[in-house]
Amino acid sequence: MALFRLITLLAAFGVGANAFSSTSSSMSSVGIRSAPERRRNLFRSRTISERRSPAFMVSASVDANDSPNDAVLRQIDSKINAFNKKKERAMKKLDEAEASLQQLESKKQEYIAGSQLAETPVGGNFSETAVRSAVKAMMWRVIAGSVTFVTSLRFSGSIATALSIVGSDFFSKAFTMFIGERLMNKSSAGRKAGGDNAARSLAKALIWRLFAICNTLTMAFFVAKDLSIASKIAGSDAIFKTALMFFYERAWANIQWGKEYQIEFSI
Repeated sequence: MALFRLITLLAAFGVGANAFSSTSSSMSSVGIRSAPERRRNLFRSRTISERRSPAFMVSASVDANDSPNDAVLRQIDSKINAFNKKKERAMKKLDEAEASLQQLESKKQEYIAGSQLAETPVGGNFSETAVRSAVKAMMWRVIAGSVTFVTSLRFSGSIATALSIVGSDFFSKAFTMFIGERLMNKSSAGRKAGGDNAARSLAKALIWRLFAICNTLTMAFFVAKDLSIASKIAGSDAIFKTALMFFYERAWANIQWGKEYQIEFSI
């Protein structure tokens, strides 16, 4: 009886072992691994991912015979060479700037000493900007318009007539004087020492007055409807405004604003 029980237990143990073996094999077939096997697979997957990483690819590109220190040194040398090239370009620009600065200082000393600058116009070494000409024209119209208003009021006896005469030629004369200033600016005759001389100022006053007389006479005649009154207004303006404009030009000759000095050299 005891022998029969022993045989029965051995048979049952054999069936269980076979079942465990078949279960283990089935677990392996569906991807369920034992703990040691899972650790081995995890190590292999990490090794593959590391080989695919940028750091590994960079290190793989290095010559197999080179050590990591050699690779680092080559990278540093490459950066040093790049910065040396930048330094050379910067030094070249600095040398050019130093040469231009020395040239400017030399020209400055020549100008202070009163020597003739290279290719300086014979009549002067400056020109007037368009803004300066416009300001001169508008300021003169304010001054001249006030004089015209007084003379028109005196000879016509009517404020409305005087205002009409002044208003009719204010903008037209301002524009024509601006054009005249720009045309005169193209000529360097009568310019010296950074300004207009007295002869140039007188010539400008006389030339402008010839035009202004015709303009004032025409406008006064159309407004006042009387040639006698118009001629008196234009005649009085001719004498007084010519002298006034001469001093006006002399004052502007001493104003440095709006002058562009022409120094011929390249930077």
